[in-house]
Amino acid sequence: MSNGRLAGRAALITGAGGAIGGAIARRFAAEGAMVCVGDNNLDNAELTASDILAAGGKSVACLLDVSDPVQAERAVQMTKENFGGPHVLVNVAAAKTTDGTVVDLTLEDWNRELIVNLTGVFLMCKYTIPNMAEAGGGAIVNIASQYGHIGVPKRPTYCSTKGAILQLTKVMAIDHAKDNIRVNSISPGAIDTPRSRWRYGTREEGNRIRGRYYLLGRTGTVEEVAGAALYLASDESSFCTGTDLLIDGGFMAFKGTVDEIGDKPS
Repeated sequence: MSNGRLAGRAALITGAGGAIGGAIARRFAAEGAMVCVGDNNLDNAELTASDILAAGGKSVACLLDVSDPVQAERAVQMTKENFGGPHVLVNVAAAKTTDGTVVDLTLEDWNRELIVNLTGVFLMCKYTIPNMAEAGGGAIVNIASQYGHIGVPKRPTYCSTKGAILQLTKVMAIDHAKDNIRVNSISPGAIDTPRSRWRYGTREEGNRIRGRYYLLGRTGTVEEVAGAALYLASDESSFCTGTDLLIDGGFMAFKGTVDEIGDKPS
């Protein structure tokens, strides 16, 4: 059900041809936002945009490699020219993770993930913030991870970049509060997406393998992340900046397995 919580606002979403970014784009559009769908796969971006248009919303698709400053700036200008603003920026785009220790990983592996996950957020914010400030302010939502809070084996690049996003979010919140810009982050836990199924197979298998580490006994959904992004992008979180919202089913609160405390929730 839509309450028009983003009515009249222009939103730019990176990685919006993917599962989480696409869910956020569709949810924002359902709440009245005009959405620029950015993705490094233009076909996927156009699919998300066409879904929004078919549902009666407003959207344009944009080829966007967030590690490319030219494309990053162009996406911001495309949003501004079509819809104004941007009033909302959501940084979702992330590189595929390469597992390994720092000894195993190549410099190319490290740099590829660093430039997309972290430098991409820097570039998108660099070009968005002046336009957002000129439009009277707005909200930036950065997608971090529960793994930005802790260390996990063989994920040095992923954990490092997501942890850095948490710190970058705080610094930008401080620097740009004067511009009426709120900056927050979301740290999802294991979310059922095609990317996670690459590791675990089906949702059921993901729940079997990973669900025992979550107090709620399951992995999360893209819609649950989209709901969190909507909250942070809307006026419902108007007194919230510089913070991180864990959407992790209790993982960080517990860091154990549900076997230790009894049956899984029904």
